[in-house]
Amino acid sequence: MIGDITETKQCQLKDPMDLFHSGQVVKICAPMVRYSKLAFRTLVRKYSCDLCYTPMIVAVDFVRSAKARDSEFTTNKVGDHPLIVQFAAKEAQILCDAARIVCPFADGIDLNCGCPQRWAMAEGYGACLINKPELVRDMVRHVRSQIDNPRFSVSIKIRIHEDLKRTVDLCQKAEATGVSWITVHGRSAEERHQPVHYDAIKIIKQSMSIPIVANGDIKTLKDAENVHHLTGADGIMVARGLLANPAMFAGYEETPLKCIQDWVNIALEHGTPFTCFHHHLMYMMERITSKQEKKVFNVLSSTSAVLDYLNSHYGV
Repeated sequence: MIGDITETKQCQLKDPMDLFHSGQVVKICAPMVRYSKLAFRTLVRKYSCDLCYTPMIVAVDFVRSAKARDSEFTTNKVGDHPLIVQFAAKEAQILCDAARIVCPFADGIDLNCGCPQRWAMAEGYGACLINKPELVRDMVRHVRSQIDNPRFSVSIKIRIHEDLKRTVDLCQKAEATGVSWITVHGRSAEERHQPVHYDAIKIIKQSMSIPIVANGDIKTLKDAENVHHLTGADGIMVARGLLANPAMFAGYEETPLKCIQDWVNIALEHGTPFTCFHHHLMYMMERITSKQEKKVFNVLSSTSAVLDYLNSHYGV
């Protein structure tokens, strides 16, 4: 689970709140299923990403199964900080137990109140929690009371209601319970590709005294700057934009070849499974390859074939 960490004191934990007090907009890599794992977090941190999340982990499985812990959560003792572990949970004590397990190795946890996928909603996870502010408050309160480390952050990631007053009420209840910050994806649970309601994020920001992070449809550093100005958000969280260009936060318009080389080195060093290694490259090279090149590259089926292709076409 934790690589070669043998003693808690070896882990160079950080206080994520220091980022929000820095006066700079905090640049954040979103929790992404299958993708925001240790190797990719290592890559984006090389290119000006300040804070990284793990993919969402189902807390009850994580608590009950050593196999789930080993497969779902990997970090290292030096470079992978500050790190937030995101959990799907619907019971306060289960979330606390999960938080206690990761507390020595991560800098905070995040409760997913925003996943709109049907399976998550059916299980009582994700975006359905925005309609249960008392339960969210109870879960945050439990973690706050049971984790001794005051520097360990507890945050939530939400979607918005059609009636924004309900969202503001949810956020204020969470703030009163001691949540560290709130990430707002500016769409409702029913919305998928509709425009993001940045005006709603602005209203939430104006209603709160804790940091607010804006999320949704941010593809470039310019987008991030614009959303910051539109909303006043303290941080900007990016998902697909970073998949397409892991160097985005460093100001690159498209993935530079150096970043592709860095990914190859990091992925091989971490023993990244081929499918994940290849998929990341497909995302990164989307904007810099022709249709014909994609047809060839996207069907390669081994690490050696990918390395040969990159070497012969790009000198990587």
